[in-house]
Amino acid sequence: SSEVLEAIENVIEDVLKSLAQKKAPVLTLANRSDWRNIEFKDSVGLQMIPHSTTRQIRSDCPSSAPRFALMLKILSMIYKMVQSNTYATKRDIYYSDTLLFGSQSIVDNIIDDISCMLQIPRRSLHILSTTKGFVAGNLSYTEEDGTKVNCTCSATVFTVPSNVQGIKNLISHAKFILIVEKDATFQRLLDADFCTKLSPCIMITGRGVPDLNTRLLVRKLWDAFQIPIFTLMDADPHGVEIMCIYKYGSVSMSFEAHHLTVPSIKWLGLLPSDLERLNIHKDVLIPFTKQDQNKLASIQKRPYIACQPLWKRELEIMAASKLKAEIQVLTSLSSDYLSRVYLPNKLQFGGWI
Repeated sequence: SSEVLEAIENVIEDVLKSLAQKKAPVLTLANRSDWRNIEFKDSVGLQMIPHSTTRQIRSDCPSSAPRFALMLKILSMIYKMVQSNTYATKRDIYYSDTLLFGSQSIVDNIIDDISCMLQIPRRSLHILSTTKGFVAGNLSYTEEDGTKVNCTCSATVFTVPSNVQGIKNLISHAKFILIVEKDATFQRLLDADFCTKLSPCIMITGRGVPDLNTRLLVRKLWDAFQIPIFTLMDADPHGVEIMCIYKYGSVSMSFEAHHLTVPSIKWLGLLPSDLERLNIHKDVLIPFTKQDQNKLASIQKRPYIACQPLWKRELEIMAASKLKAEIQVLTSLSSDYLSRVYLPNKLQFGGWI
C-alpha cells in the first residue's frame, strides 16, 4: 500500500510543482487503445510496449479540464481507501456523486487510465469490479475472509469471487476447464450434469464479454492446475473476439496482460468447419450483418491470427460463407446433442485447435 500511496503522491507533487511555476498542470497517460502501442508475444498475448505513445489530460483546455478534475477526484478517493484499508466497487464510486461523474462508463474508463498511469493493478488501488461470471464443477477454495466455497458437491452455480487474488487452498481433480461463452449454454450443461459425467471438469462463463475477475480466475486456475483449457463459443465474430480476450487479452487492458491472459487456451467449438461436417441446415444459420463482416475483417488482421494457421482457416470458412451460428444450433440435430455427442466426441478425439 505504501507503493500505491507514493505513486499517487508523485502525481500530486507534479501538479503542485506546475502550479508553483505558474504552469497549467498536465496528466500524461499511455495511449491504451492504440494498436501501435501493443506488441504480440506468444507467451503473454497482447502487451503494452515499454515506451508507448502518450496523450495528455490538460487542466487548461476546456475539452480535457473536466476529465483532469475527475481523475484527481478519483485519485483522492483511492488514496483515502488505501490509507484506511477500505474497498469500493466501481459502482460505489459512481454513486458517490452521480451528477459529478455523469456516467458509470466514464468512471470505469478513468479507473483503467489511473491503473495504467500508476502501473498498479486495479485490485491494489482498492477498487473491486462487480463480478458477473459464474463457476461450477470440480473445484473448492477458501475466500479471503475465510469463507469456504465448494463447487464440487452440487449443481450449484457460484459467482466468481470479487477478490480473486485473495482466494487460497484451491483444490480440484478436474481433467480440464471449459470456458462457455453464454450463461444459457452454461446452465444447460450444468443441468445435464456435464461436470461429472464425462470426467471431472471446471466450467466457467463470463456471460458474454468477460469481466476482469472472470479473466483473473481463469488465469489463477491455469497457474494452480496447469490443465487444458477449452472454449465453447458461438461460431460468429463476436464469439471469436471473446475467446481472443481470454487467450490473448484486450488492447485496453494490455498493460495488465501478465495477470490476465492464458495463451495456451484451445478453441473447442463451435468451429465454422463443424457446421459443414455435421450437415447443419443452412436455414438454421444466421446471415452476417455489415457489423459482423467488419468485426471479422478486423480480427483477421490481428497479429496473433498469423501464428494460428488453423484458426486462420476457420475464420476464412466463416468469411466465405457469410453465415454465423449460435451453439443452440446443435439442438436442430437433437435436444441433448451438445452434452451427449458433440462435446464427448470433441474431447475424446481431440477436436480442438
